[in-house]
Amino acid sequence: MAKLYRLLTEEDTSAFCHKVSDALAKGWDLYGDPSYAYDENSRMMRCAQAVTKEVEADYSPDVKLGQQ
Repeated sequence: MAKLYRLLTEEDTSAFCHKVSDALAKGWDLYGDPSYAYDENSRMMRCAQAVTKEVEADYSPDVKLGQQ
């Protein structure tokens, strides 16, 4: 059994909400609070949300986290 971790990031648009919602629909759990920061390069706010998921497999660096 392994606990997987992902950090989802995106510009502060509905795309970020969809990315988090998709992860939740696939069984990932929110981990901590979301974060926001100003991106000087794009001149936009960026969002980040950590998510975790328990899986029945052993951890390996080859695991495709976005497909879990």
